[in-house]
Amino acid sequence: MPKKILLVDDDRKLLELTRYYLENHDFSVIFTDNGSEALLLAHDSQPDLIVTDVEMPGLDGFTLCKAIKASDDTARIPVIIISGNKIKDTDIVSGYDRGADDYLTKPFAFSVLAAKIRAVLRRYSANSGSAARKIKEQGVELDPAARIVKISGKPTSLTRKEFDLLTLLLEKKGRVLSVPYILETVWGYDVATYNNPHTVETHVSSLRKKIGVKLAARILSVIGYGYRFE
Repeated sequence: MPKKILLVDDDRKLLELTRYYLENHDFSVIFTDNGSEALLLAHDSQPDLIVTDVEMPGLDGFTLCKAIKASDDTARIPVIIISGNKIKDTDIVSGYDRGADDYLTKPFAFSVLAAKIRAVLRRYSANSGSAARKIKEQGVELDPAARIVKISGKPTSLTRKEFDLLTLLLEKKGRVLSVPYILETVWGYDVATYNNPHTVETHVSSLRKKIGVKLAARILSVIGYGYRFE
């Protein structure tokens, strides 16, 4: 059965061209040119993945992504953000902070978009197989399936990428994880084309602030290489 993609872009020409390409490459596509309708479609149609532009009147792509990830009904739907103007590293990090699973700048080849869609869907499929296993470590309880983390028995609010980063560190406890490995595993980046350590550094710093001093001290920086949960 074809995977259902919700496509959101106020550029009607690009919307039609992208829809046509995806439908001819084994995807089922529902689409809209505004964020508010996209939010309703996400709840009603439960697509397998959402591709949204950033700059739209009304509800923009960043806000749409954050709303999708904040709702229990849609939180597990992956989101790919696309943009022609929000293309700086700070913009990309901002997109990931709102829960985006990937970020693609315009202009892009439709084949690249399709490849990213398939890669994100594969990641979600692979993660669902091990999602039932809860992780308990001294001071922290983490439930990957429910995407809930408790620190000292109290629920802690993390962004999607902070949650995925903490999950990876706990699963690989004691091992030094390189920055390229983290970028590839948590963000799904092709490290041959993107290998910016600032992305990981920023999220590690934010994660440390949220999980408390004792746990934060156990996330060790290995200079010139990566990080380890001790």
